[in-house]
Amino acid sequence: MRKHTTIDVDMDLVREAGDALGTKRMTDTIHAALDDVVRRRRRMALLDFRPAIDLGDLDAMRAHRFAESEAPYEPDPE
Repeated sequence: MRKHTTIDVDMDLVREAGDALGTKRMTDTIHAALDDVVRRRRRMALLDFRPAIDLGDLDAMRAHRFAESEAPYEPDPE
């Protein structure tokens, strides 16, 4: 969805953003800047993601279905 509107814009800031983003037209610069902000926020939200499993669950996942005991987790030596 697009909407045509009138806003007051700092043209020096638009030019500087255009240089940083590689855009020429004001509309392209504003769209690219908004897209950049949204993408950054989404990436930052991934840092808060906590998976439902942990390393302790790996033992159970690695164990063979017919094994007598679970396979122990041993991290790779560095």
